[in-house]
This record gives sequence, structure tokens and C-alpha cells, in this order.
Amino acid sequence: MTALASPLPRSRFLPALAVLVTVVSWGSAFPSIRLALGGMDPLPLAAARFAMAGTLALIFLLVTRPRLPRGMDVVRFAACGGIGIALYNLLLNTGQKTVAAGAASFIVNVAPVLTVIFATLFLKERFRRWAWVGMGISMAGVGLIASGQPGGLRFGSGAMLLIGAALATATYFVLQRPLVARYGALPSSALTLAAGALWLSPWLGQGVQQALAASWQVQSALLFLALFPAAIGYAAWTYALGHFGAARGSNFLYMVPVVASTVAVPMTGELPVWTTLAGGVLALGGVALVNTKGRG
Repeated sequence: MTALASPLPRSRFLPALAVLVTVVSWGSAFPSIRLALGGMDPLPLAAARFAMAGTLALIFLLVTRPRLPRGMDVVRFAACGGIGIALYNLLLNTGQKTVAAGAASFIVNVAPVLTVIFATLFLKERFRRWAWVGMGISMAGVGLIASGQPGGLRFGSGAMLLIGAALATATYFVLQRPLVARYGALPSSALTLAAGALWLSPWLGQGVQQALAASWQVQSALLFLALFPAAIGYAAWTYALGHFGAARGSNFLYMVPVVASTVAVPMTGELPVWTTLAGGVLALGGVALVNTKGRG
């Protein structure tokens, strides 16, 4: 059997599968959030979504009984849940009330650019001048996308909130990487989901009320968001992050907007405008530049 026909080794297959699951589930999240916001408010939606995902995570922890964090790692997991789940979903859901799903996915997924910079500052990963060039190109793309959305890049606009979500998720990626090395991918993901659910629990009552009163389309979107982008998607990404590292792993996420923009057409009927398409090319081109020539 030739090398081309040989099956992919297990050591390469599982990380590749984790990346694929992450990209498809996270890309589908953007139009699903748009649908769910038709019957729920941003924070109650996040609380209900991660209450379900957090429950699954808690069951996993009770069954597997992994080593529990101690000392500053407890604080780090709390920060991962607070920043990577609670704050990120607050900014994302609120931003998507006015920004189309495809445009939102392009804006949020400049996070790999920010992840490389944060990984350089805090994880001592090497960094070249090309990363600054790529970041500039990506930010220009974000500006072009925002110009076609309500409020543009004014403070408090949907696009600005989504940039905040990108900052939150980049911070989360860097914070979680050392935890994955110490506790493993699935336990780290489960602990982060549980922490995020706790941060969002004050809004859970509203979330349950709104979900019960919502249409079946909203309820279906909520269930999908809890099971796939949250529980399965976060676990798959955490596994991929532990294998590839923060800077290299984030390189794969620039396929998320492609999935989101494609899925949004049948799910929400949103067709991307030219500013979204042109800005998306710039944003993803900048990300690709950062993750190829920007790293040492």
C-alpha cells in the first residue's frame, strides 16, 4: 500500500477530527444564535444554553472523577469560564442582535490574530513583524465588514461588541492552554463549561421562562447550541488546542466564517453583502499571514 493510500495515523486522525468538529459546530452556532435571539434575550439565552452544557460536563466529571484543580489553577479555570464563556457569549449574543450571522463570524474570528499576539506575550511563542502586518490587514477587513452593519464601529455598536468577543475568546485560548497540559483536554473543557454555567446562573430563571414561551424553532436552536457548539464543540477545541498549541491551533479557525456564512443562507435567509465578502477576504487573509509568516 502506498503512502498516499495509507490510513491516517491515530495520532494525526483524532486532532484532525477534533478540528473538523470544532469548525462545523462553531460555524453553525452563528446562524443558530441569530434564530434563538428571535425569542430570547442575550444573557438568558447564554444561561439556558450553558446550563444544559454545564450539566453534561458535570455528569462527565462525576463519572470520570479526574484530578481536580488546586491553588491558582482554580482561579484560572474560573477566569476561563468567566471570560471564555460568560463574557464571550454576552458580547456575542448582544452583538448578533444587529449584526448578520455571516458578518459576525468574520469579525469574531479575527481571534486567531489576537491569540498569536497573546501567546507571544504570555506563553513566549515566537513572533515576527509579519504578524503586525497581518493584524493590520485583518482589522481593515473588520472595518469594512462593520461599515455595512448598523452602527459601524462606533462604541457600543454590534460590531464593536463582537470585537470584544474576539478579545475574550483569544484571552480564553491562552489562559486554557497550560491547564490542558496539566489536566487533560476533556476534564479542562468540562471544568470550564461548569464554571461558565455558574457565572451565568443568575440569568437562568429568565432563560427557562423565555425558552418555555418560545417557538419550537427557537427551542430547537437553543438545544442545538447547548449540545454541539457548547458541549461537543468546546471539548473538541480543547483537545485540538492541547495538541496543536494556541498559535498553531487557532490557525484552523479561519474556516469557521466560511461555514457560518454558508449555513446562514438556508437557516436565516441572510445573504452576505459585498462589504462582508470583501472584508472577510481581508480578515481571513490577515489571519493566514499571521499564522504562516508571523510565527517564528
